[in-house]
Amino acid sequence: MNKKTYAETFDRTAVVWRTGTRTNGGGNCVEVTDLPDGGFAVRDSKDPDGPILFFTPGERAAFVAGVREENLL
Repeated sequence: MNKKTYAETFDRTAVVWRTGTRTNGGGNCVEVTDLPDGGFAVRDSKDPDGPILFFTPGERAAFVAGVREENLL
């Protein structure tokens, strides 16, 4: 499923959102949920009805690889 299809059919209330584990406690954090195809979606915890960013499985793998390369994970 591509990003446009997710954006058109995604039910933000039908998934479990997780808050980032490195949240600073000041309200500036993101929430993430896994998608059925192995991708993930991200939203601003302060604006749960606002925009959602969708990432494909390939984008997820590239993100994780980049974080590991920078020793952030």
